[in-house]
Amino acid sequence: MATRSPQSVPAILGGPMAVTLDGREANRWPILTHEDEEAVLQVLRDGDLSLHPVTRALEDDYRACFGMRHALAHCNGTAALLAAFVALDLRPGDEVLVPSATFWASVVPMLWVGAVPVFCESEPQRMGLDPDDVERKITPRTRAMVVVHLWGMPCRMTELLDIAGRHDLKIIEDASHAHGAVWRGRQCGTLGDISVISLQGDKLAPAGEGGILLTNDDAFMERAVCLGDIVRIHELESAARRFAGTSFGIKTRMAPMSAAVARVQLRRLPERNARRNENLRYLSNGLEALGVETFQAPPHIERVYFEYLIRYDADRWSLPIDKLIEALRAEGCDASWPRYPLVHQQPLFTEGHFARILRGAGGADAALPIYRPDALPGTEAAAGAMLKLPTFPSAERDLLDQYVAAFEKVLSNAELIAAR
Repeated sequence: MATRSPQSVPAILGGPMAVTLDGREANRWPILTHEDEEAVLQVLRDGDLSLHPVTRALEDDYRACFGMRHALAHCNGTAALLAAFVALDLRPGDEVLVPSATFWASVVPMLWVGAVPVFCESEPQRMGLDPDDVERKITPRTRAMVVVHLWGMPCRMTELLDIAGRHDLKIIEDASHAHGAVWRGRQCGTLGDISVISLQGDKLAPAGEGGILLTNDDAFMERAVCLGDIVRIHELESAARRFAGTSFGIKTRMAPMSAAVARVQLRRLPERNARRNENLRYLSNGLEALGVETFQAPPHIERVYFEYLIRYDADRWSLPIDKLIEALRAEGCDASWPRYPLVHQQPLFTEGHFARILRGAGGADAALPIYRPDALPGTEAAAGAMLKLPTFPSAERDLLDQYVAAFEKVLSNAELIAAR
């Protein structure tokens, strides 16, 4: 009988670890340099910590970068999404088609204007809204849909834009994960009637906290301003200027020090995306050769990687995914479950708390939806088959090779690991 090399024995079964290189620097994010420090120090030296012109300069940068008529900076992406729902003039009882596989801010802020989320399945190839399920769930009360390019992969926009056009629906594009992604030659962030990009500290062009609202519609911009930028209301030339004394009770303006960092990070976005993309394409090729699905983009898409998710077929290797994660961690890999729980399964919805918010926002007493945790079996199954690896923004290939070696060791010994 042939003797197995000790190097081929999985670490979880007593063998040596496959990943021996330190990945902390390879995965440090955000990347902050002297340029970021100087940008913040300039705001401090100028002494204007609330209305420094750097915030308007950031908006100019985004207008130029995305070719949009309007850009409005917010204190965070959640506030920008609230502004988007307000800007569309959604009324109590209006239905909005939304994914469940997303961060909660893509959905929950609409409750405060009385709009009703209608959760739709995610299609398995890109984990964006499933156009077939979207069309099935349209009713006479449907006004809009929220499109989320999850993890940096653009959605099936051809079908979704067609549905929106045929049913007169507005598209709120949450491009928070897709900063720099391109669909059919068009940047994500320019595909909706109104779009939002988060600048939170993990994002691809971070500000620490921040969000940008983009639109070409003057009325949408005016409503967003009236919601939360009391200084900007004074500049309006329409009758909406009458709200300058109060706005609509929310202050959503971005802090200048965050804007200063955001300007630097936006300038560095193309080169940093390119490095990250190169690393993850290399890693993906290695994992795909082992039979692991890595969500590589079709030819008409240039995806980016806010996070790196892969899909694992537990039936193929007879190893449950929790055991796979345990074995990969034993090899030295940073492997985990996806970070977002499915929104439709959260107590805010399943326990009915959403109804109090809706009715407090002026929603009618008509029957509201019952949100069942088992309502989206396709999305639930897809989410349960995914695991998260680092995005390797600054990695060298020897570290990536070690990750591939770790997967090879674990998968080739799957039955032994499952039986331990």
